[in-house]
Amino acid sequence: MAFTDLGNTAAVIDLCQAALVDAPHLAPEVQVFALQQQAHGASLRGDRRQVDLLLDQAGRLVDQVDVEEWGTACRRTDSYVEVQRATCYGRLGLADNADRLWQQIIPAAPPSARRDVGVWSARHAVAAARQGEPERAVELARQASALAVETGSARARRELDTVAVAMAPWRAHSIGQELADALAPVTIDEPERDHG
Repeated sequence: MAFTDLGNTAAVIDLCQAALVDAPHLAPEVQVFALQQQAHGASLRGDRRQVDLLLDQAGRLVDQVDVEEWGTACRRTDSYVEVQRATCYGRLGLADNADRLWQQIIPAAPPSARRDVGVWSARHAVAAARQGEPERAVELARQASALAVETGSARARRELDTVAVAMAPWRAHSIGQELADALAPVTIDEPERDHG
């Protein structure tokens, strides 16, 4: 994940491939995480076909993860694999595809997923901006900003930085000021309550 955040494509793919060399002997959970992370590496490389192949493979393994033993995100998060796919599509610049997935994922999220929804809403806002829908992007950013403040999510705050970049073409317009107002609560320096 750290190498994905740094954009180090080769390191992401190499580490995941090394982890999967002995895949039949790995717990399904470990396989799922390695496959989905390798999909992120493929998205950094611009390889949509590989993204879909890896995430489809991960999706076939999710139900095999022992929730009692692991209890991890791939079983706790509804639509876990599709969240990864939407994120990868966004990174690939496939805004329409990402938008369609976020429109399915976010409304179905349980109330307990507010921190995740903040991150996802910011990613959805980027997709909207890339579709040329700045008003919708601002509304999604406003929701993400409120959730980032409420939950103290540093990741949501970082994702909101990408919204500002995606909205650069409208910076000099009134919608640019609306975005600045929406992001103001997260741009104020306040101690972050977590690292998530």
